[in-house]
Amino acid sequence: MQNNRRTFLMTLAAGSAALTTTAHAQPARLNEKDPQAVALGYFEDATKTDTKKFPKYAAGQLCNNCALYQGKVTDAWAGCPLFAGKQVAGKGWCNAWAKKG
Repeated sequence: MQNNRRTFLMTLAAGSAALTTTAHAQPARLNEKDPQAVALGYFEDATKTDTKKFPKYAAGQLCNNCALYQGKVTDAWAGCPLFAGKQVAGKGWCNAWAKKG
C-alpha cells in the first residue's frame, strides 16, 4: 500500500510540473507558410521580401518598428494581433506594416 501511494504522489508531482511548464511556454513562432502569413506577405527576414509582389515594402520597415508589434524594439520575437497566438520575428515584415506614431 505504501509503495502505491508513493508512486501516485510522484506521478501527481510530475504531472503538475508538466502542466506548469506548459502553461508558461512561449507562444509558437509564426511560420512563413502559415495561410495568414502568406496572405499578408510575412517574411521572418524583411530583406527577403518580394518587392515586386509587395511594392509597399521599404528598407528599414521591420516588425519591431511597426505599430502592431507587441514587444520592445529589442525583442527578437513578440506578438502581433494579426497573428493571434503566434509570435513574429522582430526583423520580419508583412504587408500590414504601419509606422509607429
